[in-house]
Amino acid sequence: MILDSKQKRRIDLMDTTLRDGEQTQGVSFSANEKLSIAQALLQSLKVNRIEVASACVSEGEKAAVSGITAWAKQCGELEKVEILGFVDHQRSVDWIVEAGGTVLNLLAKGSEKHCREQLGKTLAGHVDDIKKTVSYAKESGLSVNMYLEDWSSGYVDSKDYVYDLINETQAIGISHYLLPDTLGLMSPEEVFVSLKDMIGSFPDLVFDFHPHNDYGLATANAMAAVRAGIQTIHCTVNCLGERAGNASLAEVVVGLRDKMGMELSVDETRITTLSRMVENFSGKWVAANTPIVGADVFTQTAGIHADGDLKGDLYTTNLGPERFARKRVYALGKMSGKASLLNNLEEMGITLSRDDQVRVLDRIIKLGDSKELITAEDLPFIIADVMESQDYEHVSLLDWSISSGLDVDSTASIRLRVGDKEHQGAGTGNGGFAAFFEAIEKILLLEEFEMPSLTDYEVHIPRGGKINALTECIISWSWQEKEFKTRGVDSNQVLAGVKATLRMVNLRFHSKKQTF
Repeated sequence: MILDSKQKRRIDLMDTTLRDGEQTQGVSFSANEKLSIAQALLQSLKVNRIEVASACVSEGEKAAVSGITAWAKQCGELEKVEILGFVDHQRSVDWIVEAGGTVLNLLAKGSEKHCREQLGKTLAGHVDDIKKTVSYAKESGLSVNMYLEDWSSGYVDSKDYVYDLINETQAIGISHYLLPDTLGLMSPEEVFVSLKDMIGSFPDLVFDFHPHNDYGLATANAMAAVRAGIQTIHCTVNCLGERAGNASLAEVVVGLRDKMGMELSVDETRITTLSRMVENFSGKWVAANTPIVGADVFTQTAGIHADGDLKGDLYTTNLGPERFARKRVYALGKMSGKASLLNNLEEMGITLSRDDQVRVLDRIIKLGDSKELITAEDLPFIIADVMESQDYEHVSLLDWSISSGLDVDSTASIRLRVGDKEHQGAGTGNGGFAAFFEAIEKILLLEEFEMPSLTDYEVHIPRGGKINALTECIISWSWQEKEFKTRGVDSNQVLAGVKATLRMVNLRFHSKKQTF
């Protein structure tokens, strides 16, 4: 149930991309990358807190953290920078102090099994070690939060242990108790019930929730935690994290705002920019259909959807691209309808007659059979190609095969229809197009057709650098002291040149009014 504006609760986000996110297989941020991400998280995206590292990892990590803390101190953001430390009395505390940190997130054992089998300690022994570490941290000027590692399993297996751990430490000055679903085991209902119980049992303490995504439930679990009364959710950019990752920051933000009416400090217009930054630095690319940040999530493919939007925004929702400084895209391809084309033409400021719209759309659909996606950048090429083309088919290519290899000439084998005759021919050259040109020239000589001189050969590829982008080939020809150009468009660069050549041949045959 969404709260009205007078009832809105403010929820804080703690982003742990630079600590937990770096546990993603193969991810290791450089010092400069860490600083750039930290700056973007706090000052551009405006999250409330960030966790930037684990103590005692390496001297390189300490230098990276020192760079972040020096910047944060200068900007008045230092209290928002947190560092994971361990129950090791002085070692982690000293490392954090030397790195310029002021907040320790202490990793304690939140399950009796971990305490007994991993540490070989009783609860009482573990509590004594925690108290020593916290006392030293306080003396060193640090504030302390405490993780209850594997809390979700610990709560299910031995709730008494969890309660006793909190009872024994709640008087030593822990600011936040951080409750992680370390292995991503809980369902939303389990999260709600257990956290409701924790908050009810310890009403004077502050709890954070730290979800993982092993069952794909991290966002739903974050929402259940807020429903139970949790005020701070932990997340990462692009769902980075060990195994299946953590809760996605983007999903948590829109889920809490749209579905629960919560107030957050995050600037949604910066989410995609930061997502791209983290993609580039981490080398982990988000899927095209990833909610909010995926490349395709604001793309309408079906013509019926584009038609509905054109007639009344029938397929738009509150989850609009403008919120995230993005644009809605209407894909062009074999599923396109008239509305998909019109939306793209309107965006580009191009007007076509109805007949020309039909011709362009027909070409788009045919291209879509061989090309997965035709982009808006391809559209000018298609329009120019269609506007220039005539329905002359004196000569048509029935079949072709071109092969190229290293340090050998390319070869081409083609089958051509000229009027009502079929011809086959072959050619070689220093590239696929040159081989084709020799082959077609040999065939057309049989029909007493003299090829014009090729004076220029241009290839244009739209911006974006996609390997399946349409290619526009414009060839300049000279015939009897006259210059003219023909155009071919295809996602295969050689075939674009082939089409431009065939158009020239058909225009020449037509101008001679030759019949066969």
